[in-house]
Amino acid sequence: MESGSRILRSRREISLMRRAGILVWQAHQAAAQLLAPGVSTAQLEAALAKVFSDADAEPLFLNYPGVTPFPAVSCISVNEELVHGIPGPRVLESGDIVSIDTGCRIGGWCGDAAVTHAVGDVSARAKKILRVTHGALNLAIDLMGSKKWWSEVAKEMQEYIEGQKCSVITSMVGHAIGQEMHESPQVPNYFDPAWVEGEDFDLRPGVVIAVEPMVSLGTSELRHLDDHWTCITRDKSLCAHFEHTIAITKEGPKRLTTAPESAEEKSLLPDWLQDESQWLVW
Repeated sequence: MESGSRILRSRREISLMRRAGILVWQAHQAAAQLLAPGVSTAQLEAALAKVFSDADAEPLFLNYPGVTPFPAVSCISVNEELVHGIPGPRVLESGDIVSIDTGCRIGGWCGDAAVTHAVGDVSARAKKILRVTHGALNLAIDLMGSKKWWSEVAKEMQEYIEGQKCSVITSMVGHAIGQEMHESPQVPNYFDPAWVEGEDFDLRPGVVIAVEPMVSLGTSELRHLDDHWTCITRDKSLCAHFEHTIAITKEGPKRLTTAPESAEEKSLLPDWLQDESQWLVW
């Protein structure tokens, strides 16, 4: 079913997307269990890739089109790197913050999620950017259950972020998601009257979107590195990125890229994920 150009997903389709979402969550758990000073971003990438390979899932980021195809299954971005960092030999140090963003398609349906981690002991400023960005994501999800239009959610996200003396990255947005990773409409994290006029969408059951606030302690301006992918803050200020795939249901917003909830979902987890006390929650 469609609402204008917005595709509305059925309960069955959302349940199929949940399968992809749990696998993305599982990949993030694999990376989180490795995360420590001295670990390379290539090692994190290998852990994520293995989860998708073991499940015969299609990594959505690998070979994504660009000036050069993206060469990895995940974007791993450190400190002033906001998004699209390419995993490689870089070794993480205590005090770093590292954003891991990944997605997959399985059974024809997609999931996409990101989380920014603290590595070892981090500064008060690093803790602040993590708290504010994560807080913006949680605020958005809560508001999706009570607001009618996405623009109302985006406006409150922007007010919250700027109220914390941080900057919303306005050149990057979230997106609808379903059988493809990037579907229409776009999902901005800020209020733009011009966008509202032609692109705003209502938060009715069946809407499935990837909500992903991106926040900087300094400027909102970005620049690309020579690899054609990595985006950093122009003033090299710390930044963070959190994301979940969210479905609007008759019961309210549902996180599709979060931990298993039912006994049936938990029964499908591999042995190394059976200990719930070790789960990363975001």
